[in-house]
Amino acid sequence: MSELSHLSATGEAHMVDVSSKGVTARVAIAEGRVVMKPETLALALSGDAKKGDVLGTARVAGIMAAKRTHELIPLCHPLAISKVTIDLVPDEALPGIRVRALVKVAGQTGVEMEALTAVSIACLTVYDMLKAVDRFMTIEGVGLVEKTGGKSGNWHRDAP
Repeated sequence: MSELSHLSATGEAHMVDVSSKGVTARVAIAEGRVVMKPETLALALSGDAKKGDVLGTARVAGIMAAKRTHELIPLCHPLAISKVTIDLVPDEALPGIRVRALVKVAGQTGVEMEALTAVSIACLTVYDMLKAVDRFMTIEGVGLVEKTGGKSGNWHRDAP
């Protein structure tokens, strides 16, 4: 395991100095899912949920979360994100909603945390908007799928 870059020699947490790193195009993709009862999924897709448009609201929440990651995770750098996409795909086989975030930046540090934060908040928003009818929902499988760019190069999660 490589040395943790966010710890000083004495073990204190600090923000990593990225000023000497080159600006490169970086992309991160993360995914997760909200598993729910079939009737809850039907309600979400019908547009009749009491709180409104579940998928549209979760999409906006995920985008907002990506842009504010540095405010939520103490040692993350503020980034000038150039693109965020949030895909929410209903899956009757779960049953539930699959959430995928793609985040792009041209910068000196990666956007993995922004993609993971976007997925997490989009999933939490789905839960919040539907919890009145299904408190048994679960949020599962949140993880990084792929990242490109930067000193460490490209990485892709292999299918299990």
